[in-house]
This record gives sequence, C-alpha cells and structure tokens, in this order.
Amino acid sequence: MKRFRMISISGLLALVFSAMPLSARAMTMPCSPSPITLNSITNDVATTITITGSGFLVGSAVVLLDGSALPTIVINDTVITAEVPAGKPARKYNVTIANGVDTDVTCVKALQIKEPTPPPATVFARPQVVVNMTAVKGAAETKGEFNVRVHLENAGGAAAYGVQAIFTSPELAPLENGGVKALDEIGVGNHASLAQGFRLTEQVYGQKVVVVDLTVTYYDSAGTAYSDKFTLPVVVSGGAYSGVAVATSTPTGVKSSQLVISGYSTDIDPLQPGEKFALKLTIQNVGNAKAQRITMIVGGGSSGSSGETPQPGGVSGGGGDFANFAPVGASNVQSLGELDSGDRIEASQNLVVNVSTNPGAYPMRITFSYLNDKNEVINDEQVITLLVYSLPNVDVSFYQPAGEFFIAQPGILPIQIANVGKRLVVLGNVKIESDNGLVESGAGLVGSLDVGGFFTIDPLFTPDQPGTTEINVVVDYLDDFNQPRTFTKTLNVNVTDQIIEETPEAPGGLEEPVTETFWQKVKRFIFGILGLDSAPPSDVEPAPMEGSGSFEEVAPVAPGGKNGP
Repeated sequence: MKRFRMISISGLLALVFSAMPLSARAMTMPCSPSPITLNSITNDVATTITITGSGFLVGSAVVLLDGSALPTIVINDTVITAEVPAGKPARKYNVTIANGVDTDVTCVKALQIKEPTPPPATVFARPQVVVNMTAVKGAAETKGEFNVRVHLENAGGAAAYGVQAIFTSPELAPLENGGVKALDEIGVGNHASLAQGFRLTEQVYGQKVVVVDLTVTYYDSAGTAYSDKFTLPVVVSGGAYSGVAVATSTPTGVKSSQLVISGYSTDIDPLQPGEKFALKLTIQNVGNAKAQRITMIVGGGSSGSSGETPQPGGVSGGGGDFANFAPVGASNVQSLGELDSGDRIEASQNLVVNVSTNPGAYPMRITFSYLNDKNEVINDEQVITLLVYSLPNVDVSFYQPAGEFFIAQPGILPIQIANVGKRLVVLGNVKIESDNGLVESGAGLVGSLDVGGFFTIDPLFTPDQPGTTEINVVVDYLDDFNQPRTFTKTLNVNVTDQIIEETPEAPGGLEEPVTETFWQKVKRFIFGILGLDSAPPSDVEPAPMEGSGSFEEVAPVAPGGKNGP
C-alpha cells in the first residue's frame, strides 16, 4: 500500500509539470550584453529590431516598448523580431517580452532611439541641381519609342545658370535633338522639367533594365562650372508603360546603403598653386544596411566588379579630372573596408595644386563604390569644392642700411616693399609701428605693383630705450575672393645711448691744460724783453718749438732786464 502511494504522488507531479508551458518556465533574455542586435536606432523611419534569447513561445510572445506592444514576429524559440514605428521620442526604452503568462522578462533601457543626424552645414553657397523624379512613358520595348521625363530641382544656395542636360546610353538612340536639352536658369528652390525621346535598339533582347546616364552641367553667378551625373534605370520588360522614381524617400522595410561626405578639410589654408596638401574626409553611412568593400575614388570613377564574378578592369579611377588637383604619393583609389549603418570613417588623400591653376572655386568629384547586402555594386558620387588662392608674394626690407639710432634722437627708416612674385599685385595701406619708440609719417597707400616693382616709405623713428628694437610693417589687401587680409614683416634696428662729450680733467681733478700756440710763445718772449710778466698761463701747456724736440720754459726776467734769483 505504501509503494502504491508514492507512485501516485510522482505521477501527479508529472502531470502538473507537463501541463505548464515549457517556454514560460525557461524563457530568458540576457540584458548584458544587450539581447538586441541593433540597440540604437533613429526615429525618422520605422525600424525592425531583432532580439535573441531562449524559451520564446511561438504564437503568443509579444515585445513591449515601455509597456506598449509592438508588431512582433517569433522566428523560433530563440529569435524574435519587432517593428519600432517612426516618430518615437528620442530616449532610452525598457524592452519587455511577454509570453502570455506571468513570466515577463524585462531589460531596462535596452533600446536607445535617437534623432536623425542633421545634414552637414553648407560651407559654400553654390547651386546644386538634383533629380527628384523620373518617369518613362511609351513603348519601352525593342525598336519602340518612348519618352524619359525628368524633374530637376535646385537644392543649393545659389542660382544655376546655363543648365544643360545630356542623355547617353549604349542601348538607346536619342530622337530629334541628339540627347541634349538646354534649360537656361534654375533659381534657388525652383524646379524644371524636361522630356527626352528614345528608341530602343536590338541590343536589349533578354534584358529587363537598361541604364540612361544623365549629365547636368551649369554655372553659378561667378562663372564657376559644375557637372553632376545621374544614373536613370528604365524597365524594358513588355514595355507598354514603365517608370521609376528617383531620389524619393526609402519605403519602410527596404534595406539600402548610402555613403555621404559629412565634412571635409585641408591641412593647409589657404591653398595656393604648387602647394602639396592632405584632403581629409569624414564619410558616413546614412543608409540602413552595411556597405562592404568600400572603394574611394578621388576625381570620380566606378567599380567594374559585381558579386563574386570580377569583371575586366576592376576599379576605374583614371577617368577623373586632374587638371587642377593631382594625387601625390599614392593613387587616387583607396580601400576603406566596411561601414555599418550610421557609422563614420575618416579618410585622407594627398594632393598637389597644379602650378598653372588660377585662383577660384573648383568642384572635385569623389566616388564611393561598394557592395550592398545583396552583393550588388553601388556607386555613390559626391562633389566637394576647394578654394584656390594666389596671395601676394612681396618682400619687405631696408633699401639701404638703417644705421645706428640713439635714444630720443629721430632717425629715418628706409623701408621698401617689393613685388617678388610672378604676377601684378594690388596692396592697400601700409603702416609702420613700434612698441619701443615714436614713428612719424609711418602710413601710406601702396597701390598696384608690377612684377619686380617696389614702393618706398621713409618714416622718422625716435626710440626710447636701447638695444635691438623691432619695427613692424603691416600691409592690408584683399584676397582673390574679396576678403580683407593683412601680412606683417618685422625689421630690427640697433639703438644705443646718446654720447655726451666732456672736457677731460688733468690729474688731481684739474682740467687738462690746453697746448700753448707759437704766437703765444712769441708774445711772452717780447714781454720778457720789456720786463713784463712773461710767465705762461696756468692752464696752458707749453708746446715744443718748431725745429726742436722740446720747449724749455724761460725764467721770468726781473725789472731792469736782469734775471731773477
């Protein structure tokens, strides 16, 4: 009877535990490290997050964000996904998984939602024509005729003048105008539409998409030329009507990579012809998928490889424009590795400014060629602008030795400004200053100086302390972009104490006697003959007689013509 009782209790416990859901007893979600694969997202688009753990109950597990349920898909008992809608406030959220019973698991502040990264501030106000919509209307089939309609917008900060659109494609033959459309001017924020007719050739059999290259050229108000290239896909399967939207917002759930230059700078400022410099770039992946095998091509280019099948030529980086800037020390092609969504990377390219480059603003094309998550080749082309200056090359010096200066005594500073460059320069005012004295007439207007020409100025300088004294020459001028600039040259002069001549004293503190002249001696001789006082003055030193090596003093004669005792 005792044995039968024990068996009954064990069977009862087995029945109780078997009735409890296994996932409810064993569900876990480790909070450190985070169970969320992408635990930091932005709130501008809806994002799907993936959570890993164990014991998730298929069909009843739900992901909660601060207590609010999200659309949830349980992949299996270890993986669950949920869609976070756009517009959530930016902060950290608690993530909870509920299995439908009282066994919820919560990770505190496990998901951070951020505001999207603002676009980089515009450094230079320039026109920027973009394509925001393209449509194809007509029979896009072999030997069929159709129109490609393009909607352009000036998203820059200045008006675009002389706008010209050029359509090219190896599979399409342009109709009527050879593929060139002129639009004249597009103001800031304005739009323009155009249509180009094409006929498909026989080479499109078996293809579903053909590519039309659109090159848009234009100028700004200063005459600087810009050129942007766009790739327009055209669907040709069946061809009664086909179209594609370009530059529209990415639909929810679509995975794509996009590399942009969020900032750039040079290690030398300003850039001048003949100077070597390092161009530093900050590249950011603003898409929602990883970019793989990134190649940066300075000057523009493309990659010829796709997936695992390399194409002849590999990366093409030799077709760029290097008339003004050329790579130095390494080629214009660099490998940057991989870049996850939202991450940034720093890159640098050594360049030299061509000595024949004139001052101005020069656009530079930079292409990023990479593979997306589907192993498809993507080419993101960017344009940056570099400013080239040609600053005056002048020499400031003394055109003759300045000489010695004395304290409290004015002297002339013979200053010369000479143009030692290779082109005419126009200078503004010149000012001569010093912290150790007074400068008079030390300002003037220089004006234009031809090659080898010079300008002189001769201010008066009165020093107030001895030693080596600095003279600062400051010249104002306008650079090639009409911005005020100055350059300063320091010249040195030597200042000494003023010398005051004093009468030397004789030994004993008396003044040194003055040498007696010949006629003074004759006068004393006559006085001696006449019996008068012929003694030499006390302050007169007898001088030697002419024709003898010395002069003996004559004893005074007593009255009556006799010598004294």
